Amino acid sequence: MTSPDALAALLRGEWRDPESGAPVTLPSLAIAIERSLAGSEADLVEPLRLGRRLAVVSDRATRAVLGARVERALTRMAAIEPVTLDAEPHADASTVAALRRASASADALVAVGSGTINDLCKYAAAQDGKPYAVFATAPSMNGYTSKNAAITVDGHKKSLAAAAPVGVFVDLTVLAAAPARMIRAGLGDSMCRSTAQADWLLSHHLFDTPYREAPFALLADDEPALLDDPEALLHNDPGAMRALARTLILSGLGMTICDGSYPASQGEHLISHYIDMRAPSDRAAYFHGEQVGVATLTMARIQETVLAGGPPQLRRDAIGETDLQQRFGDDVGASCWHEFDRKRLTAERLASLQRHLDTRWDDIRSRVRRAMIPAAQIHDVLRRANCAETASDIGVDDAFYAEAVRDARFLRDRYTFLDLAADSQHRDLVNTKLAA
Repeated sequence: MTSPDALAALLRGEWRDPESGAPVTLPSLAIAIERSLAGSEADLVEPLRLGRRLAVVSDRATRAVLGARVERALTRMAAIEPVTLDAEPHADASTVAALRRASASADALVAVGSGTINDLCKYAAAQDGKPYAVFATAPSMNGYTSKNAAITVDGHKKSLAAAAPVGVFVDLTVLAAAPARMIRAGLGDSMCRSTAQADWLLSHHLFDTPYREAPFALLADDEPALLDDPEALLHNDPGAMRALARTLILSGLGMTICDGSYPASQGEHLISHYIDMRAPSDRAAYFHGEQVGVATLTMARIQETVLAGGPPQLRRDAIGETDLQQRFGDDVGASCWHEFDRKRLTAERLASLQRHLDTRWDDIRSRVRRAMIPAAQIHDVLRRANCAETASDIGVDDAFYAEAVRDARFLRDRYTFLDLAADSQHRDLVNTKLAA
């Protein structure tokens, strides 16, 4: 377990890696999580030395919630260039380009929003070599402190290197007033700690890919509050909201520590990304965390089923680049093949991995199980908070969702339980009602 002041210790450079014992260092970063930040916005931003011209970026909704307040407060220290995006902006390459044009004369960006606004600003800032800070408006996702952004490029949703924030400011009163769906989305996003850790551990034990305990140790103190009393988040409980905010902030810092999204984005996020890319165009908008919560429950069930059996018996996958181009189209299919080719099991790799599974399976599944939250408990938490639980809850039918579970593994080169199931006698797991 980590101490209750783990976040403060981490920011001071005093928190120690649970494996090496060495202090964990971060890029220069200011974080404030307070009951209210009203009246202190300029005091928080001024020490960051962002420059004389600041682009304060919001959309029409977040500007009404907090953006206009931030604009007014920061006028005492800099010339402010308000950039107000559409009501529902998309985190895609064209919107990034538009944001870069709108903020071209600014020295830095100050994001006021949550998932999409934050991703757009951090990626635009990285492209232009500018610093950025963010004022959160909802506890809906864990990307506030990470240095990667989910951006759709030519139809392919990618996790791209982005700027790490120099300041993250969280007004708990603002977060508590966010729409209930956004609060539930944040809870859904936080539930993936278990499945992401299990997937990352699997890859580590099968292929000796890098793995660290640090990002999960950081979450250990706040996670129980969310699991034990998820209803409190919807009852304006300040302790529960602080626990969720800390969890999302620390999850993002875990990604920064690991120099990638590995500890917080595995099979469950691939399923969500597939939905973003391939869902019918007339589908209503859903939050990232809503989709991740549903996909997390799916992944937990798949993981439990695979781990309940004996050593997986591997089978050669005959899928080639042409197959993926037929499924995804020429350009996205080629991009998917580039990712999938790095991890697909060639005959030689399959034989070596089968020997490893036959001799080490009991040890591997024991280690992975220790990191997991039971699927039944994840389901109970989502149900009690009235979160999305099924495919229909996120606006897709069972057939499409089963397709997402089957084909999501082709989007990234990370080897997850989606791959192990598809590469073995558990193949039907990714194409049945268990997935929906």
